Amino acid sequence: MQRRDFVSLSSAALAAGFLPRPLSGTSWVAGRESWQAPSRISAIGLQLYTVRDLLKSDFAGTIAQVARIGYREVEFAGYFGKPAPEVRKILDANGLVSPSSHVAIEDLEKDPNAIFDYARTVGQEWVVVAWLDEDRRNTVAALQRVADEFNTIGEKAKAAGLRFAYHNHNPEFTPVEGQLPYDIFLSRTDPALVQFEMDLYWIVNGGGDPLKYFAEYPGRFPMVHVKDMTKDRTMVDVGQGSIDWKGIFAHSKQAGIEHYFVEHDDPPTPMADIKVSFKYLRGLRF
Repeated sequence: MQRRDFVSLSSAALAAGFLPRPLSGTSWVAGRESWQAPSRISAIGLQLYTVRDLLKSDFAGTIAQVARIGYREVEFAGYFGKPAPEVRKILDANGLVSPSSHVAIEDLEKDPNAIFDYARTVGQEWVVVAWLDEDRRNTVAALQRVADEFNTIGEKAKAAGLRFAYHNHNPEFTPVEGQLPYDIFLSRTDPALVQFEMDLYWIVNGGGDPLKYFAEYPGRFPMVHVKDMTKDRTMVDVGQGSIDWKGIFAHSKQAGIEHYFVEHDDPPTPMADIKVSFKYLRGLRF
């Protein structure tokens, strides 16, 4: 059926009062005969921490295997001594891009320009702090100092043509002096300078609600980590647990999600595991 025929048929049905209700995952635009297809993840990414042991023994070969599975984006968590131009060459040879990398806050404090130069050479947009030692998060005052430092780092990253984000684990959802660390970070940081990479396993593991944060802080979550959890909180491949991916990703636009990175902290068989997760996400519609 041609587009004009479909529109004509839909208009006639609407006038007659018996236009069928859209299927799940589709919608009609009010007052028009427009159909909206379900959303999907167009470029599935991988946090390379998942395959760190393989990278250590065969950096280029592991990157090539990741690309052959179908991943189109990778996020680094260390480079195993490789210079930035070599990393960029390997990515280009495999049709991959790296939007972001995890870096230690201590390294950003010591020499931010070195971090920024490396990121730009690799072609990254984001530098992400992924962990805080306990002494940086054991009091409200300490958490507030960290949030203020995030603003400073974000300002430096912006001046260098980059962007800054923070990645959570589960301690951010345990109250400190009656306040949640994640709430302090979100409320005290400047959205123009600091964004958040939400680890969806760790927020659910810690008792947090992703949809609540998407609603309260829309647009502040340009990246997410995608890893699944069983009812006993065991980390498993995506699609093998109980996290409602369809329900969460239905709010991707509200959250501002641009990059979806599969991750598994300790996969039994890394390459086999990332294939399972990729296959699930490739077929997911929301």
